[in-house]
Amino acid sequence: MEDAKKTVLHDWHVEQGANMALFGNYDMPLWYKTGAKAEHLAVICAAGIFDTSHMAAVAVQGAGARALLQLCLSKDLQTCIGKEKTALVDGRCVYGIFLAEDGTVIDDAILYQLRPESFMVVVNAGMGGIIAAHLKKHTASRDVDIHDLTDKVGKMDIQGPLAALILGKILTHASSVFQGLPYFSFKGSFDRFGTDSAVTLVDGTPVLVSRTGYTGEFGFELFVAIDHLLPLWSRLLDAGRDQGLLACGLAARDSLRAGAVLPLSHQDIGAWPFLHNPWQFALSWNEGMTSFIKNFIGGPALLQSRWNKYTLPFAGFDPRKINAGEGSFVTRESGERLGTILTCTTDMAIGRVDGAIVSVTGNKDFQAKGLCCGFVLLDKHCAPGEKVVLTDGKRKIIVEIRADVRPNRTARRPMDKMLG
Repeated sequence: MEDAKKTVLHDWHVEQGANMALFGNYDMPLWYKTGAKAEHLAVICAAGIFDTSHMAAVAVQGAGARALLQLCLSKDLQTCIGKEKTALVDGRCVYGIFLAEDGTVIDDAILYQLRPESFMVVVNAGMGGIIAAHLKKHTASRDVDIHDLTDKVGKMDIQGPLAALILGKILTHASSVFQGLPYFSFKGSFDRFGTDSAVTLVDGTPVLVSRTGYTGEFGFELFVAIDHLLPLWSRLLDAGRDQGLLACGLAARDSLRAGAVLPLSHQDIGAWPFLHNPWQFALSWNEGMTSFIKNFIGGPALLQSRWNKYTLPFAGFDPRKINAGEGSFVTRESGERLGTILTCTTDMAIGRVDGAIVSVTGNKDFQAKGLCCGFVLLDKHCAPGEKVVLTDGKRKIIVEIRADVRPNRTARRPMDKMLG
């Protein structure tokens, strides 16, 4: 652990007695004294905050920035916003994949357009330098500036149905900030992209407020100058203390994202072709999914790929889980071996009623016992509803292939419904 990197919130995590572990070469909190179950449920029922400053950011600026990103990111920037499929514009962001030439995943990312020639790419821990180098490799002209901002950006998330009510307490003119802020949009800026932010905290600190997250629930990702992150973290904790706000670790982040059918890069997507998975919306398919509507790195390889494995979501029938690893695998109930386990965790906010999955969201009297869920990589396609067996060679659990897992998720709900 001596060589592990530390976020600026590391000392706070340790002082609070967090269970720490290595993640992406950072010493990060898995859970606090409240426990992973309480933290998971806080995000579903109230709100939770997460230290996400281990994630990396890359600045891409200049007259050729958009063309470079259009070439390197899997999503078509001209048709990526909303049901109308309009172009990426200032104040909007989009999820996409950076692929190698052979169609395998380098990393997934969210791309933010701050101005027509200024973009921020947010990638996973340890990937800033790799993605910056990938972009520089494919820069055809000198009119693009690319800077790896690893450990130079303060980032944290607040997620849950009360997120806006709590965040609004520490924002200047909160009502105007929240007005016209749909899912995958943002307002404001911070020092790395200019300090003329139209969004500030009550103490004048510039902040970028983004309607995004990694839980499937309503909430925000917040970006500030790195030296303002600890004060922001502390102010939010104080603002939400009486509303059930909890600091949450990586364990709750993992169980929440799995229940929301969101992938973990380098685990659920990685060194294999980005095909036959639930996230094909990240690619620039035409309407019939026979070709791509733009040229991008890795696209030709995907069209020619003979990849015949399938990444599928699943949910169990109780909280028991089988840890992913070399000794774990998937079979049919007959014993026929099918593939491997990519992710297996437990979403503590859901359970089954007459076989159907029910969430505590919108069901106040429902007492969830939790269900295991995650992703498997199979040699054969299984339709939703089919049952397979997860095993570590000793224990076995039956799970159901699903199209979706946790119902009633709130991430996309209109702001006025969350503030009412």
